[in-house]
Amino acid sequence: MDFYLSKYYSSKAIYFYFGTLLMVSVLFINRLIPLHWALMGSIEVIGFFAAANLLTRKWADVSAKRFEKNLFVYGLMLRVVWVIVSYIMYTQMTGKPFEFSAGDSYGYHSSAIWLKNMSFDKAWQTLVAISGGGVSDAGYAFYLTIVYKIFGTEVMIPRLIKAVLSAYMAVLVYRLAERNFGEDVGRIAGVFAMLMPNLIYYNGLHLKEVEMVFLTVFFLERADSLMRSGSVNIPKLILVIVLAALLFTFRTVLGVTALFSVLTALTLSTKRVSKAANRGFFILWVVIAIAYFAGGRISSEIEEVWESRKTNQSTSYEARSVSRSGNVFARYASSSYLAPAIFVIPFPTMVNVETQQNQMLLHGGYYVKNVLAFFVFFSLFYLFRNKKLRDHLLILSFTFGYLAVIAFSAFAHSERFHLPVLPLLLILAAVGVVNMSPKFKRFYLPYLLVLGVIILIWSWYKLAGRGLV
Repeated sequence: MDFYLSKYYSSKAIYFYFGTLLMVSVLFINRLIPLHWALMGSIEVIGFFAAANLLTRKWADVSAKRFEKNLFVYGLMLRVVWVIVSYIMYTQMTGKPFEFSAGDSYGYHSSAIWLKNMSFDKAWQTLVAISGGGVSDAGYAFYLTIVYKIFGTEVMIPRLIKAVLSAYMAVLVYRLAERNFGEDVGRIAGVFAMLMPNLIYYNGLHLKEVEMVFLTVFFLERADSLMRSGSVNIPKLILVIVLAALLFTFRTVLGVTALFSVLTALTLSTKRVSKAANRGFFILWVVIAIAYFAGGRISSEIEEVWESRKTNQSTSYEARSVSRSGNVFARYASSSYLAPAIFVIPFPTMVNVETQQNQMLLHGGYYVKNVLAFFVFFSLFYLFRNKKLRDHLLILSFTFGYLAVIAFSAFAHSERFHLPVLPLLLILAAVGVVNMSPKFKRFYLPYLLVLGVIILIWSWYKLAGRGLV
């Protein structure tokens, strides 16, 4: 068993990244990825795998309290540095401290500036009205309005707050993983969450992903703690209820998946996980919550999402295929192949596509996720083979439930929409690292080879679909 990410895995992931980038560059030399984005991707890949190898060993023997402090402090420093660097970079490259094609980011910013002079009640009513009477997506704009009311409209303030929340999220990942799988898995998962490029990247943007991921992990960690406790704790229950309600205001399917995962865990988990003393009480709360949400506007939003799942996906991909900046092959996308690959996608953009600057910037983070999927697959095999699935149903049901929704939506290829479940995938990857068997380990190099081939094909797909090769 490995109690840290060994050099065998980290070094080969780095070598294969550069090998794949070189092959893509040679084959599509006329569409070379810009040097600054290649450099950014190299930093993401080397930074993650080299630091993960170092820190999972170096911090293995420190006390739990010291480990949590390290996670938070180092995670905060990484995020604050990126907030400052991205502010300067975006200002220089776009003329504003916002990312490329920052429609959503600038929209949230503008809305919060407009609403900050209203009363809280009026601001919330306005946001709900704009959303057609629904609460989904109103939560972040309202939160940003509160921040602007208190601190003013300088964009650095909410981004620094994001850095604090995101750094603490890594601590929550450690606690959730440790409680479920033990100290070794918890520490590796915490380090993964601290270093994951995708989880750092959004701290420099005005999007809702950082807050949404924080709320998701906080909800799951507190719900898991409550489930495993030996007695009913009303304050903890109230906090879980509040967090579940907040998730509905960020993304409807998040709230639905959260309640679904808790109910699944309560009803199907083994008795040593869900204590008999509070199981009935907790189930009663979840049933009441579902009944409440099913009786109002939120139920309509849920129904709309479900009814439009297939038409939205096909319509969206068809629109992308005829869009001026789109890909003609997009119309052939289907959930029949997206669903099996949902743990791995999206793949990195290693070629120059002028309309996808953001994807080129973060391509190293995409690659890291692609590699870690190997350990996720093994962890699922390990849990199934050892009949441990029922011991971890809260994490597993949320992971599978949310990814199933994404696979059948119009956003299966959108990295942003995968983000809420990414911390849970990192936990499963840590399970895979710790419990990796010699027989399965030998598939690591073939997996990287196949991944490299897929990235080559993906690069051709991105260019050929736009008439660039």
